[in-house]
Amino acid sequence: MKLTGKFISFEGIDGAGKSTHIAYVAERLQSKLQSHGVKVICSREPGGTPLGEALRELLLKQSMHLETEALLMFAVRREHLAQLIEPALARGDWVISDRFTDASFAYQGGGRNLSLDKLNALEQWVHPDLQPDLTLLFDVPLEVARARLDATRELDKFEQEKADFFAATRNEYLRRAKEFPKRFRIIDSTQSIEAIRLQLDALIDELVTKAEFAQ
Repeated sequence: MKLTGKFISFEGIDGAGKSTHIAYVAERLQSKLQSHGVKVICSREPGGTPLGEALRELLLKQSMHLETEALLMFAVRREHLAQLIEPALARGDWVISDRFTDASFAYQGGGRNLSLDKLNALEQWVHPDLQPDLTLLFDVPLEVARARLDATRELDKFEQEKADFFAATRNEYLRRAKEFPKRFRIIDSTQSIEAIRLQLDALIDELVTKAEFAQ
């Protein structure tokens, strides 16, 4: 019998280092799940679909009203869910997304100070019954995150924000992790890559074992 589909999200402020580990987790999961006939699909937000990728360019580069930004983020998310995430989970495949709704709470809610009540309403509208099975929050002090941003490339509008924006964004991420401790795992991203991957290996093993046991 095929395993039930699982959904994993990666979160963290810009420069936290989460992107370094997505391919690693995907490869490790695929090696463990292929005998069950399960595919591991990697995606991202904003993005994940042709429409989402087109809107990603606007969201990362174009100035707009805060509520417009939040509404577009959730519009991209609805399309992402309908076209990729929900069909994959229904097939029994596993999905890894570089950011999901926690990012909206952190960036638009924490960083831009949009009412959390409005974000809660959007979350309940767009995906009232779906949350990631596991959220990996890569956390680092602000000065470390800023130093990691690649100065040789053009930074998007979020990456260009000031320190107080990222302090508020990080604080909201940590608040969400405290509110939902069962699905969040905080990764200290100041550790070496080797140390982080040992921690990720343990989390992968735990999630796969639970899925196998539940069959």
